[in-house]
Amino acid sequence: MSPSEIRLPDYRDFAPSVAARFDRIRTRPVILRIRDLKKSFGANGGTHVVFDRLSIDIHRREFICAVGPSGCGKSTFARIVAGLDEASAGEILLDGQPVAGPGPDRGMVFQGYTLFPWLTVRSNVMFGLLMSGKAESTAESEAREWLDMVGLSKFEHSYPHELSGGMKQRVAIARALANNPRILIMDEPFGALDAQTRAQMQHYLVQIWKKVDVTILFITHDLDEAAFLSDRILVMGANPGGVREFIENPVPRPRSAAQFISPEFLALKKRLEHHIHPPVEAEAAEKLSMIKLTEAGDEVE
Repeated sequence: MSPSEIRLPDYRDFAPSVAARFDRIRTRPVILRIRDLKKSFGANGGTHVVFDRLSIDIHRREFICAVGPSGCGKSTFARIVAGLDEASAGEILLDGQPVAGPGPDRGMVFQGYTLFPWLTVRSNVMFGLLMSGKAESTAESEAREWLDMVGLSKFEHSYPHELSGGMKQRVAIARALANNPRILIMDEPFGALDAQTRAQMQHYLVQIWKKVDVTILFITHDLDEAAFLSDRILVMGANPGGVREFIENPVPRPRSAAQFISPEFLALKKRLEHHIHPPVEAEAAEKLSMIKLTEAGDEVE
């Protein structure tokens, strides 16, 4: 069965409040407008197209998750929006202005822990503020406010090696938000965390997002994470990549782990799985070369 034959229950099927949420989102101004974005690389005299004709509009204070199969260009897309990579064609407008290189209007959080190991937690958060020309006293005061927001005030004098993985990412989020960006770009920021810490960080992020005037573009390979966090989910295809579907998340907020078995969540998960992992016939599936390196003493199916 193809994705188009699977009916994702419309959010209006569940609760008027969910429909009202999307109606409110649509009334907000479009903060990020992407038109006909293309990225390609040359290889062995040829050209590999990562994605092509990618066009989306993202509204102010939306939480957008991007998912897709490996190699579809999710991280490349995030880096282009951040200004760290250059598109081959197309246009990105942030608040109506073309994106041309990195800027303080975009914050970036990576999967790896990108804190400066020689600086304390507070100094890491202060770094961008000082680079923007703020006085040290002002940067110190604002850094403390951000650390208080992410719940790390008691660790302002600690160094990154003294923190857990989740705490390091909270510092990274505080540092990215300290310059008051219009959009926060997060490239699989919780991918290296264990399952329990990852769930905690998802809750932390939602709490922070509620308190800050920021739009979030969140790259993930975890479909449960996308369903838990997002307002809308950008589903990307591969070879070449592009927009398969832009799905409005029918799971109402506030969300909890109990909703993982709700009809809305299960319907959304099924839709996403058929995009990312379409069913294939056993004969059509890619098969590896079967080279037996040793006799194990028995056979497995």
